[in-house]
Amino acid sequence: MTYQNYSLKQLQQIDAAHHLHPFTDHKEMREAGSRIITHANGPFIYDSEGTEILDGMAGLWCVNVGYGRDELADAAYAQMKELPYYNSFFKCSTPTPVLLAKKLAELAPKHVNQVIYGSSGSEANDTALRLVRHYWALEGKPEKNCIISRKTAYHGSTIAGT
Repeated sequence: MTYQNYSLKQLQQIDAAHHLHPFTDHKEMREAGSRIITHANGPFIYDSEGTEILDGMAGLWCVNVGYGRDELADAAYAQMKELPYYNSFFKCSTPTPVLLAKKLAELAPKHVNQVIYGSSGSEANDTALRLVRHYWALEGKPEKNCIISRKTAYHGSTIAGT
């Protein structure tokens, strides 16, 4: 997607008009404008004004290997052309997650031999809650469904995780 035909002010106006940001005071954002991140390389992101920022949160913990990795972009491109996505519901799978699960099981301690995938920390926490509930239901104790956490602890942006 190209953005070069838009000024910073135009992008900020479009952003304020159409994009709801999590954990954001939208009134303040409309008044001050949003920071527009335009590109990244290694551990750094760059905004529309050229400011170099060390991305200590690694793209909200989703880019932990750094930005601009050609080998990852090439692998993603090849996979996107072959089969970009298919769900694993209803006994379906695809070769890539099957083989990755095998590799992960080989690297893990012997008693850890199955994996479940998630796309984000929030999704992983939600899945963990589901697995715990399912486990106790299988054990004949479905009433064991109380989750203990620290007050105001952050565990993702899902309802179950907060």
